[in-house]
Amino acid sequence: MNKRKIFNDPVYGFVTIPYDIIYDLIEHPFFQRMRRIKQLGLTDYVYPGALHTRFSHALGALHLMTQAIDVLRSKGADITEDEAEAVTIAILLHDIGHGPHSHALEKYLVTGATHEHLSRVMMDRLNEEFNGRLELAIRIFRNEYHKTFLNQLVASQLDVDRLDYLNRDNFFTGVNEGVIGYDRIIKMMDVQEGRLVIEAKGIYSIEKFIIARRLMYWQVYLHKTVLGVEQLLSKIISRAKALAEQGVALEGTPALKYFLAHRFNADDFKPYSKMLDQFAKLDDTDVMAAIKSWTHSSDKVLAILASKIVDRHLLHVTLHSEPFSQNKLEAYKEQAVNYYNISYQDADALVFTGSTSNSAYSTTGSKINILYKDGRVQDIADASDQLNISVLAKPVVKYFLCVPKVLCRQYEEVK
Repeated sequence: MNKRKIFNDPVYGFVTIPYDIIYDLIEHPFFQRMRRIKQLGLTDYVYPGALHTRFSHALGALHLMTQAIDVLRSKGADITEDEAEAVTIAILLHDIGHGPHSHALEKYLVTGATHEHLSRVMMDRLNEEFNGRLELAIRIFRNEYHKTFLNQLVASQLDVDRLDYLNRDNFFTGVNEGVIGYDRIIKMMDVQEGRLVIEAKGIYSIEKFIIARRLMYWQVYLHKTVLGVEQLLSKIISRAKALAEQGVALEGTPALKYFLAHRFNADDFKPYSKMLDQFAKLDDTDVMAAIKSWTHSSDKVLAILASKIVDRHLLHVTLHSEPFSQNKLEAYKEQAVNYYNISYQDADALVFTGSTSNSAYSTTGSKINILYKDGRVQDIADASDQLNISVLAKPVVKYFLCVPKVLCRQYEEVK
């Protein structure tokens, strides 16, 4: 059977599967599950085209990895065929541990285990099923292999994961500020003393990459309406989980009800554990189907929250550089108590504050290093003469206040 299939990617065109084992991994149910997990959670509530999946992102990152390997080999980097296969496996599976709606529910539905940890556990399971064929890929993924640059291609501040998701996300959202020169960045890659570097003539492409990442975070990933709808989703799952843990019967798929009724920690997830098998059955459809049914829940607050998601009656979100006053928060909560006829404690699900932050570049850890013709290597934060990267590296914190829109109007009238 020919496993070197060609698929048509809307971003890159025709892409070829480079190894037979890649085809077999793509065919596995663990990987096929990613067809049913959107890359950007509920971002389509703001950008209607943002319906692409973790599946397509993984294939896109795979494609960019094959390009990066070719470029590095052409410049003399020592990459054996086994290493090339392993690093493509590592990037293909780097997101396999994501749960429903990607990042939006990571801390609420499957508590106690990050998607990175679950990816490692699922890769261990696949390694056993594939008779140890993933051993080197796992070592690269965990940064336990002596060729550090291979891990940097998978997980660093300039990995092919970021190159694909920025490129793919701006393509499907239509946010042109996120356009990056991914092809030029890859062509400028090199290896110096075992680490990934960028040739100095590619420095402007790196500067644009950093700026694009910053703009995409505040215009897409942390857009205030996206932030609001994902907070609403987390409130729904938190409410449902609290009810399920109290023994309240809720509609949902077996896998969803399993995670609503139980709490786990990272150690509970083993390659052949029941938790992992149940997790591998979870995707966006489980959550959205349940939310549709919960619009008729006997729990008034859950029904209100679920209806807001289904009918897109979203919360009003206000962003501020300083925390919101407690008096303002309490005034809105009192309005919620009166308007919805609920308790003050239940009003926390409809009126709440929080914060979010982002930095476009980190000056600690794995840096983006620029290679000059004389052999010098310099951090982009020091090498850039056009941008003050140190300013972009400083985390920007924004505080948000989420309130039902009807209460905003009432509050302004009363005030």
